[in-house]
Amino acid sequence: MHNPVGWFEIYVDDLARARPFYEAVLAVKLEQLMKDTDFEMWSFPSNMERYGASGALVKMAGFSAGGNSTLVYFSCEDCAVEAARVSAAGGRIQKEKTSIGPYGFIALAYDTEGNMFGLHSMK
Repeated sequence: MHNPVGWFEIYVDDLARARPFYEAVLAVKLEQLMKDTDFEMWSFPSNMERYGASGALVKMAGFSAGGNSTLVYFSCEDCAVEAARVSAAGGRIQKEKTSIGPYGFIALAYDTEGNMFGLHSMK
């Protein structure tokens, strides 16, 4: 048995705006994976030997940001820390840190492209 998610992509309209947003909120550096005339992809840091899935920001002709029905949660030590960085990085908070009982805590936010994403932590 394996976990159902193996990869995620967050579609954006403006990579020059979206990439610094995620780098600031998550305190990471994204790495360019691909670039051609219709497609550009920047990946989140990952360790294939650890639990969880990695993914990328993607700008693709014909696929605009926002309006999708999939929500990606980023794992955090304390999701309040990353949530506190959202506004300064150009996004907005939808739901402040909230308990989900024995499953920890979540916060929900919108990025600079209109995509909602989640932050999850156990403390």
